[in-house]
Amino acid sequence: MKVYFAGSIRGGRDDQQKYFKLIEFLATRVEVLTEHVGDSKLDSQGEKITTDQEIFKRDRDWLQSCDAVVAEVTNPSLGVGYEIGIAEKLGKPVLCLVDEKNSRFRLSAMVSGNPQIQVSFYPSLRDAENLIIDFIHRLSGNELQ
Repeated sequence: MKVYFAGSIRGGRDDQQKYFKLIEFLATRVEVLTEHVGDSKLDSQGEKITTDQEIFKRDRDWLQSCDAVVAEVTNPSLGVGYEIGIAEKLGKPVLCLVDEKNSRFRLSAMVSGNPQIQVSFYPSLRDAENLIIDFIHRLSGNELQ
């Protein structure tokens, strides 16, 4: 199974460590197409050697080829919202995770009100991991430990 992980880059990197841990966890169970989102060397300026046009094409291709999207949406991000919209249009299952302890913003109604998107609030990373396991399990029909 291929998963596209979405998290804020240019919208702010405050949650980078969280992204890294969630991606690391996901990668033990599925192929993660976007491991770079958790990279500590990637700052809010984004990728410096890749043009915006190249990033758009690459990420659109990854969204088309993935089986599902997991988005950490605690930190608002136009890019992540756009990726979620593309995934929905492509009919991809989407899990949006919100850190209930660290969310300073109310989640956009375009995400929280969409019945095609699973929005889950988590109090700890372990809880987020369990939500991911449940999401993947429902999609794959295989039991994951």
